[in-house]
Amino acid sequence: MKLPFIIIVDDDEQVLRAIQRDVRSKYHNDYRISATDSAIEALDLIKELKLKNETVALFISDQRMPEMEGVIFLEKAKEIYTEAKLVLLTAYSDIEVAIKAINDIKLNYYLLKPWNPPDEKLYPVLDDLLDDWQAQYKPDHEGIRIIGFQWSPKSHSLKEFLSGNLIPYLWMDIENNPDADKYLFSSNMNRDNLPLVVLKDGSFMSDPELPQLAERIGLRQTPSQKMYDVLIIGGGPAGLAASVYGSCEGLKTILIEKSNPGGQASSSARIENYLGFPTGLSGSELTRRAITQTLRFGTEILTPKTVKNIRLQDGYKITEMTDGSEVFSKTIIIATGVEYTKLGIQGLDKFAGAGVYYGAAAVEAHACKDEIIYIVGGGNSACQAAMYMCKFAKEVNILIRRDSIKNTAAYYLAESIIKTPNIKVHPHTEIFSVDGDKVLEKITLKDSKSGEEKIVPAKALFIYIGAKPGTMWLNNIVLKDEKGFIITGNDLMKDKSFNSFWKLERKPLLPETSVPGIFASGDVRSTALTGISSAVGEGAMAIRFVRKYLEEM
Repeated sequence: MKLPFIIIVDDDEQVLRAIQRDVRSKYHNDYRISATDSAIEALDLIKELKLKNETVALFISDQRMPEMEGVIFLEKAKEIYTEAKLVLLTAYSDIEVAIKAINDIKLNYYLLKPWNPPDEKLYPVLDDLLDDWQAQYKPDHEGIRIIGFQWSPKSHSLKEFLSGNLIPYLWMDIENNPDADKYLFSSNMNRDNLPLVVLKDGSFMSDPELPQLAERIGLRQTPSQKMYDVLIIGGGPAGLAASVYGSCEGLKTILIEKSNPGGQASSSARIENYLGFPTGLSGSELTRRAITQTLRFGTEILTPKTVKNIRLQDGYKITEMTDGSEVFSKTIIIATGVEYTKLGIQGLDKFAGAGVYYGAAAVEAHACKDEIIYIVGGGNSACQAAMYMCKFAKEVNILIRRDSIKNTAAYYLAESIIKTPNIKVHPHTEIFSVDGDKVLEKITLKDSKSGEEKIVPAKALFIYIGAKPGTMWLNNIVLKDEKGFIITGNDLMKDKSFNSFWKLERKPLLPETSVPGIFASGDVRSTALTGISSAVGEGAMAIRFVRKYLEEM
């Protein structure tokens, strides 16, 4: 495989030699480094590379250059290589220009000169940017291919699973991609066998089950240990945070996820209010960082695995899976989060994955290019999805029951929605019915004030409403409130049956459930604050109390 490029531009020859030397010293094995003192020459090179189908991962440019300011050069370069990362070399006096460029051209980082020592000031920055780029980079000639029908529920399930587990793949619509039929011919398959998954080694799988696919692509399916200090159920922000802090503190940690690590957060197209990321980051980026971090510390992740039951034996916890396997642990953290509530509309379920989606906007965005789509819900997740989808869809319609989107979403999101010309907000509007042959074709909208109904064409319907806790599988093993959220800590003592189930002399720990040693964390916990930051904090907090419990054993 040809190595991608890092392109450096600086008119000061001394600075250019220094940055070229430092970058080449660190990255020459994985990237081709090209350096020039002319912005115009660099642009000519970029155009030539594009024609040759070469790849550029990173641009580094000085701001003050006589031919062209660095910000202008980076803007022109990004028009040709839209996914490349952008770094601006600046003096202290140019910081305002650099900060403005974060918003104007999505500058990824500004680096103050001098950057010595590079081990502290240069390499950590470039490592992070190049890791992000590599996570999104999908070479044309490598990786997994999925061949199927665009509006097929089975195809959607495969795409959602692979993207949620950060596995690069190339989607090939059998009806629109002229190369797709070649894969069917080579594998002796026909359209009745779709979806078809072609793996890196050239082998293929016809309509695979997710566990079967997971095993073939190297996702762990069996535990390596007989006993774990902590088992975490659920791989959303709370579960991933717990796994990071559990492993880094030396606990034998295993995380079980039924589908895609990251939870609902992983489907967020852009999170702009997470501390420490001034330019924002996608849910998939946040998930990738968390998974990389927890695996580095030694966490085992089993996916896709669905928990069926938890039973107790001599103080230890035995977690049973739907496939019959079991995992033994001293403690458990339940971090199964919440799920989007299903719309109670007759006939809606038959279009699931075929035009109707709960979340998953990032997965199906390209399929909605130049189409009219609808989003149900006015919360932050719905608005983030709308801001992402408006880059692809001809028109994005948000349906809300309230008077204004400002009443349901964060201020910065509401303002962005209002300013975006191809996003329309429909207050006091609900879905009355859906219709279509094999896929969604049209929906009937109803004005909740006037009662007026209107039939409109709709290629896709994305639903972001409600917060139903993921606790149905738990049955009665732990105490839950009337909505299904898990009761913990001091709130357990308010229950009239407290003395009948709690036999320890101490009080329940803050995130501890009605079963000692089983904890709840994140959105699934009753009275917990919602949001990604809160979930991450809850996951870290749960480990603190897990350690306290283990010290008592």
